Amino acid sequence: MSLLARLEKQKKGQPQGEGPERPERPGKAASSAPPAAPDPYKKLKNLIHERLVSEVEPDLIAQIDRGEVSDEVKAKLEAVIQGVIETEAPHLTRADRQALVAEIIDEVLGFGPINSLLNDPGVSEVMVNGPRQVYIEREGKLELTDVVFRDATHVMHVIEKIVAPIGRRIDESSPMVDARLPDGSRVNAIIPPLSLVGPCITIRKFSRDPFTIDDLIRFGTLTEQMAWFLEACVKARLNIIVSGGTGSGKTTTLNVLSSFIPGDERIITVEDAAELQLRQEHVVSLESRPPNIEGKGEVTIRDLVRNCLRMRPDRIVVGEVRGGEALDMLQAMNTGHDGSLTTGHANSPRDMLARLETMVLMAGMDLPVRAIREQIASAIDVIVQQARLRDGSRKITHITEVQGMEGDIITLQDIFVFEQRGVDENGRILGRLKATGIRPKFVEKFIQSGIQVPPDLFAADWD
Repeated sequence: MSLLARLEKQKKGQPQGEGPERPERPGKAASSAPPAAPDPYKKLKNLIHERLVSEVEPDLIAQIDRGEVSDEVKAKLEAVIQGVIETEAPHLTRADRQALVAEIIDEVLGFGPINSLLNDPGVSEVMVNGPRQVYIEREGKLELTDVVFRDATHVMHVIEKIVAPIGRRIDESSPMVDARLPDGSRVNAIIPPLSLVGPCITIRKFSRDPFTIDDLIRFGTLTEQMAWFLEACVKARLNIIVSGGTGSGKTTTLNVLSSFIPGDERIITVEDAAELQLRQEHVVSLESRPPNIEGKGEVTIRDLVRNCLRMRPDRIVVGEVRGGEALDMLQAMNTGHDGSLTTGHANSPRDMLARLETMVLMAGMDLPVRAIREQIASAIDVIVQQARLRDGSRKITHITEVQGMEGDIITLQDIFVFEQRGVDENGRILGRLKATGIRPKFVEKFIQSGIQVPPDLFAADWD
């Protein structure tokens, strides 16, 4: 939706693409929200919106609609806003003027009240629970902010502004949506009648400058020893799956692992909502598509995985496997597409294998369990298990080799583990990341790839 249309919607107080706000369904959560305070500047804001609609040049509107928000664009909008304030409300204090200008600029160019949270580098997640409650995650801990929206219509306006540019929609017939911000941050929104507290937004922020392996070492997510090993695994074209719970940092780790792929290889990424931030030149990014309003036109992750096999990939990177696409991913790994990377939700490396079995069965193929396990054992080389601990820190708790089959069981061997020793007086987890002292079977692949392995790489006291 264009800027002019958005300004008209804001002026009328209606959400973009929606009619008047549905009355809230009765319930404890809905009734507990404090009523919205009247906006003393409502009339002034309407005048400013009218002036923006009439005075903003077409070229400037086109720039904003393309997402080209420069300092010059902001300066021109601020000039129009300041002109209205000077004429209609000259009594306003300097602080009130600055706050009003910032609020309207955030509405026009950004994402309303949460724009300052999205621009705060210390905030890793933003959670909007209806119009009157906004939480953030900072250093792994939840905090309640003083940010509020005017009403549910205001939240809907922000949701529409997020989903419209990428061709997604949200309404009563499709009350849930996954989307992304221009910087790749992941967005989920859910609205009434499914949400009883009003429209909800959850934004998982990603750093504008992708984290590097040095950043993860500095954060304590892994050690230099583990970093060297993982880099060698990627360069030796081993198939790696990063597993962990929600918010454990799987996508960040996948991004870092992807950075080790040589620049002369063709990489194809497959995701629900494009989040990966690969810096190589030869990258083709594929994104799934939900069904249209008629329930047609859906393109699933599985469809994309099948298609990318015909696109001459050197590496396939799947953002996350959660269904039948696991079978196609395993078959790709077993048919010459070595060095593939993906993530999955699981609490341990062994649980990840069990989940893969279940996901393969979701593909609708009537395969015996042993055949599925043989596919998994021959396809997956390494499982990187990640966790968010109780103190909010994120650690790679296991780097595990998939060794093969013994009877009907897939055998695993931990190469590196996190050994927890306790908790200090401030609630921080005490422990260390260490090698188990066991040398994996695939070290020969390192040597064949020309990677010199330090003799003490797998020693528990490596420094």
